[in-house]
Amino acid sequence: MLTGYDLLAKVKELGDVSKSDLVRSCGYVSTKKDGGERLNFTAFYEALLEAKGLSLGSDGVGRGKGGRKLSYTATVQGNGNLLIGKAYTAMLDLKPGDEFEIKLGRKQVRLIPAGGVDEEE
Repeated sequence: MLTGYDLLAKVKELGDVSKSDLVRSCGYVSTKKDGGERLNFTAFYEALLEAKGLSLGSDGVGRGKGGRKLSYTATVQGNGNLLIGKAYTAMLDLKPGDEFEIKLGRKQVRLIPAGGVDEEE
């Protein structure tokens, strides 16, 4: 299976061929139990995206090789909610149901895990 620069070069070289031929030519083929061939489109497209600098890595934090970098900013949504995002909660290993105490300061918001100690006090 081709990856990175080699994958991009092969895709460019093949030009206007069918998607099936493109996936097959780049090596994204496996054999089924009955001996037939299975084209691995998902693996091909993930490798293609990664080769172009966008990672869909399993870590879920949006920081793959050359992928989109975290901005460490949040925007208040139209409904007034402040969304932090999955990438940040994954970095902090937060799980659904985790509770926090909200501490408001001058133009700042601190989240303290429920039952935790506020280091600022």
